[in-house]
Amino acid sequence: MHKRKIVLKSILEAIEKIEEYTKNFKDADSFYHDQKSFDATMMQFVVIGEMVVKLDEEFESLHNDIPWKDIKDFRNIIAHNYFGIDADEIWDIISSELNELKQNIKKLI
Repeated sequence: MHKRKIVLKSILEAIEKIEEYTKNFKDADSFYHDQKSFDATMMQFVVIGEMVVKLDEEFESLHNDIPWKDIKDFRNIIAHNYFGIDADEIWDIISSELNELKQNIKKLI
């Protein structure tokens, strides 16, 4: 299997794990206070960022409707500023942006 396809499938798998880990929460506060779910979700966001780093610039340029740089930057914030993470911001990303990324990744696969 082509390396790029493996990377994209890994991103999709991480998104699906985030969906699974967060499906029973109604808001950012309840999600944030379930430490295992929150930590597991943060780890999957790191995985997504790590996988995006493996994509080449040419591929990113061809598919510039996906905010690749923002995804990488978000991974760095989680990895390097874990205790400064805003749960409301994370919840907003999960609620309003993750599905769009999922659909875009599916199209690329």
